[in-house]
Amino acid sequence: MSFPYKHCLAIGATSGIGLALATQLVQTDVKVTVVGRRQERLDEFVQTHGPEKADGVAFDITRLDEIPDFVKKVFAKSPDIDCIFFNAGVQKPYNVAEEFDLSSFHDEIKVNFTSFVSLTHSLLPYLKRHSNQTSIIFTGSNISIVPAATLPAYSASKVALNVFTLCLREQLRHSNTRVIEISPPPVQTELHDYMGEDAGRKLGMPLDAFIEQTYEGLVAGKDEIIIGSIGPADIFNEIVTKRRTAFENLAKVMRGGED
Repeated sequence: MSFPYKHCLAIGATSGIGLALATQLVQTDVKVTVVGRRQERLDEFVQTHGPEKADGVAFDITRLDEIPDFVKKVFAKSPDIDCIFFNAGVQKPYNVAEEFDLSSFHDEIKVNFTSFVSLTHSLLPYLKRHSNQTSIIFTGSNISIVPAATLPAYSASKVALNVFTLCLREQLRHSNTRVIEISPPPVQTELHDYMGEDAGRKLGMPLDAFIEQTYEGLVAGKDEIIIGSIGPADIFNEIVTKRRTAFENLAKVMRGGED
């Protein structure tokens, strides 16, 4: 089996997990349009893989009012986009029991969650125009199940994203758009640079191993790709499974038992 989509719009793909998965997709003959703030990294991606396989668009996803125009321009240039990969994210520690930077806290929620909702709102109508299957892929986190006490903004944003993903998948269940969530453990990327570059980039699972397992899950057609666990794997996975079952049972009740 192979990745079933032909052109992926990868948002937040100039470093870390986003860049690594975008590179994996290009190497398997999927065209990838990468989106990020750093033009030099976008240019590097296109130069590395060539304009036939890669494109780059500079955009700051926190500019929520500009998202509809951004999406319109992207699809005017590339109407064949059939896969959206959301990966942008920031992570900072906060001691919310003491004085802390409230503006920074809200900005983190905006990057990790609010921008994704706004982008989905604008992107979904374009995906629905396709006659073939399309997909929306979110990079979540194991932290959406077991929050990290020192990372309240990051944890809250990932919990919110997980809930949004579940609801979106449920509401698109009869459409041609699949909703996929990738749930990583800590992965060795620059996300943790606030800990010090040497220490932060040694934290967690090697990036190559993570991408290999993630790609296998995508190719296998999974809509929930959970890599690793927080605490014992059997307990963590049991929580995930029971929670999703409870969600699906409630969803069926809420729609009056309809399929």
